[in-house]
Amino acid sequence: MQYSLNIILNTLLMLVSSAVIGWFINNLTATLLFFVSFSFLRVCSGGFHLRTATACNIVTTLLCVLIPFFLHFSGSKLLLINATSLIIMIFFAPNPDKNAQIPLHWYPGLKAASIAIVSLNFFIGSSVFGLAFLVQSLTVIPWRRRY
Repeated sequence: MQYSLNIILNTLLMLVSSAVIGWFINNLTATLLFFVSFSFLRVCSGGFHLRTATACNIVTTLLCVLIPFFLHFSGSKLLLINATSLIIMIFFAPNPDKNAQIPLHWYPGLKAASIAIVSLNFFIGSSVFGLAFLVQSLTVIPWRRRY
């Protein structure tokens, strides 16, 4: 129960801090779109976790605020970003947290959902979604061996 409560409170803290900073820099919509799309894909695909909740809060907030503020892509660059995210999801998703205890028979569905979410941006063509999906897809790659 404490684990679940910590997840909810950390998510709320990241959302509120991202929204406040996004509002101050006049980029609230893009910040919230990045946060929601990043989080939605993360639920399905899993991914790397930082060692502490504080580090997670700071890094996630900075990503949600800074990436959509400074980076905008379209055309072939956005297509490349979407394709890269899709390929990573095909090969590595899902990569859930060991504490999630997701049954193995859910993995194909989670993979399909992750692929579908990323694929939607080929039709939507959003730079914010594309960058959020790319950042999230990079967290799914198992950079270290698991023992």
